[in-house]
Amino acid sequence: MLTLDFVQTLAFAGVVLFLGYGLRSALPWLARYNLPAPVVGGLLVAGVLLLARSRDVTLVTFDTALQTPLMIAFFTTVGFGASLSVLRVGGPQVMLFFLFSTVVAVLQNVVGAAVATGLGQHPLMGVLAGSVTLTGGPATGLAFAPDFERAGLAGASTLAVASAMVGIVGGGIMGGPLGTYLVERGRLAAAKRRSGDPDAPLRSTEVVEALLPDPAPAAPAGEDVEAYGLLKTLVVILIAMWFGAWVSAFIQGNVRFPGFIPGLGGRPLTLPAYIGAMFVAAAIRNFDDATGWIGLSQKLVDDIGSVALSLFLALALMTLRLWELAGLALPLLVILVAQLLLVAVVAVYGVFRVIGRDYEAAVTSAGFVGFMLGTTANAMASMETIVSRYGPAPRSFLIVPMVGAFFIDFTNAVIITICLNIWS
Repeated sequence: MLTLDFVQTLAFAGVVLFLGYGLRSALPWLARYNLPAPVVGGLLVAGVLLLARSRDVTLVTFDTALQTPLMIAFFTTVGFGASLSVLRVGGPQVMLFFLFSTVVAVLQNVVGAAVATGLGQHPLMGVLAGSVTLTGGPATGLAFAPDFERAGLAGASTLAVASAMVGIVGGGIMGGPLGTYLVERGRLAAAKRRSGDPDAPLRSTEVVEALLPDPAPAAPAGEDVEAYGLLKTLVVILIAMWFGAWVSAFIQGNVRFPGFIPGLGGRPLTLPAYIGAMFVAAAIRNFDDATGWIGLSQKLVDDIGSVALSLFLALALMTLRLWELAGLALPLLVILVAQLLLVAVVAVYGVFRVIGRDYEAAVTSAGFVGFMLGTTANAMASMETIVSRYGPAPRSFLIVPMVGAFFIDFTNAVIITICLNIWS
């Protein structure tokens, strides 16, 4: 048996990550459904370890000491994207879409818990297969999994990944066709063409990066500008993680639910490890927006977050105990089918009407399905499929990534925390 220390484990995770990139290149359908490279590589390794275990063989043991710091680092970078100035620039529709998405995240957990209870399972199984892994994605699912296991849900990490994968595939499959149905049903494409809107679609986190000030590179005399900027960004992220740990510890040690809340009154608040860091990062971001004293580059923040997320997912997925899924596959599938139906119905009869019943409302509805079931990448891919056929939808490409990639993570974390406290 091979035993790896934490540095060797991280190096192995890096190899697994690039294995995932290679498989995505070799098998185009993996990229078509927006399955992330660390997920592809990590699940392959987990499958090999499962096969070995079925023959009573342990191939390797890992030291995952760096998994939690990488996870906190990623969510800290998400916090740096929570700029109030960006939210204001987005206008009323961004706020409306944000609030609507938050309500649907609550519904996902209520529906999931109800279905799980009806199937004789722990209600937290339905929450895990709700906004935790669908709105949140695999990273949020794996981040919260230890809290769910402590609350009594065995095999939470494995269940989280299975749920997230179904959501990613479901969101990738459903988003484009649903948006197309709305466009064709209302004959919205013809109206869009008559409007003659020349704007090209924006993509992914570039939307938020474009709206935040990007300071001119600066460094002390004799220092490399790019290296200095990267170092400054990394240090600010580490400071947010440092003070965020204090904030989380303070909240968990001192904050309790109000006494008037039935079943929760007086109980301490359970929080995931990254919540404090997210709030500190958001405070730093908005302080820098107001003063410009730090000069943060959101692009550098996002790049560091992307690296941390990729390594965290590779580490978490390659160490999954897939055998824990046995016996829970059918209840999980029933819960997820209910979630798919919920999001589809809300997109057609809720989002489309709230956003305006026009062409861009149809494109936004497709994006809503993508990120409420999978990831923001699913949302962008679904919308890009529609605009490539019918024409640009710049408002949709502003609204969806701002909410799906940044703001929803804040309210979703609060929602999950409340549900975790209710049903633990």
